[in-house]
Amino acid sequence: MTGMSLTIEILRRFSPLDSLKRENIAALAKKMQSHRLEGGQLLFKEGDSERRTFYLLSGTLQLSQRDGNLKTLRAGSEEARSPVSPMLPRRWEAKAVDDVRYLAIDTDLLDVMLTWDQTGSYEVSDLNSTQTAAAPDDWMTALLQTKAFHRVPPANIQAIFMRMQRVDYKAGEVVIRQGDAGDYFYVISSGRCNVIRETPLNKGGIKLAELGVGDTFGEEALISETHRNATVSMLSDGSLMRLGKEDFLNLLNEPLLDKVDYAEAQRVVAAGAKWLDVRLPSEFESFHETGAINIPLYFIRLKLATLDPTLTYVVCCDTGRRSSAGAFILNEHGFDTRVLRDGLNVRS
Repeated sequence: MTGMSLTIEILRRFSPLDSLKRENIAALAKKMQSHRLEGGQLLFKEGDSERRTFYLLSGTLQLSQRDGNLKTLRAGSEEARSPVSPMLPRRWEAKAVDDVRYLAIDTDLLDVMLTWDQTGSYEVSDLNSTQTAAAPDDWMTALLQTKAFHRVPPANIQAIFMRMQRVDYKAGEVVIRQGDAGDYFYVISSGRCNVIRETPLNKGGIKLAELGVGDTFGEEALISETHRNATVSMLSDGSLMRLGKEDFLNLLNEPLLDKVDYAEAQRVVAAGAKWLDVRLPSEFESFHETGAINIPLYFIRLKLATLDPTLTYVVCCDTGRRSSAGAFILNEHGFDTRVLRDGLNVRS
């Protein structure tokens, strides 16, 4: 926390935050931070288009325009209840007059939360009335904060949460087993999970990831219509929210995939994107696109830190199935992706 502790009461001073349900504004209070400006420092310039929503917590801002218009915004005033110059591109420059503290919220996250809050009859407490291991809003907020979720239509978000089922597990219990058919997509609502993949040379398994509240798994087999490529078991007692295969594919997966044909993929790469091939190394060695990076699908989570978040990745495999699964995971972690439609086997 870089400034004052943010409480529900503080956030309720501002519009439209004051319209959020208590559990949702509580989730925001835990995730947000206050920031400080010294006198003379800029909050933003006129013409800026960064998708952040700003609220003035304390101090005074001077708002100015290139044509000479000036006005003063003081914390606690009626005008300060609303976001500071919310229209994009910004119509005003905002500069601190004195010591200022402000709140910055990702505009897309706020929009998704407001839409979900106002369009759905879904109540957090309905699914978490007996849950004690974690605050009920943590996993939902984590999902809504992912850039991928900002691309899901609001009606889909409502339906996703309505159709999720909660399942409780004990420490050591296996949730999905490598080799089994895929049936559900999972979100961890409390507890921690271990992801292990067996290989011919390591029957004990290679640890691919340790997952916590808000993390997801199980999408690879659903999207690629193959068997589970890893075993996920509980490291502690916990609860998972699960979404059935058809609901996952129709409501969540399809809106997230930006598919391109081979010609368009080449244009995107020529403009600075990178090929990301998610086939096995043996398949990759047989043939691959010039300059392509090879990260097998089951290693994607483990190798996220090696990828450049500023680049666009054209994800490919032989048919488009594994690449769709890989792109979904990357999208969840904020990467910009394209999926090669129908795969490398049908290049033209």
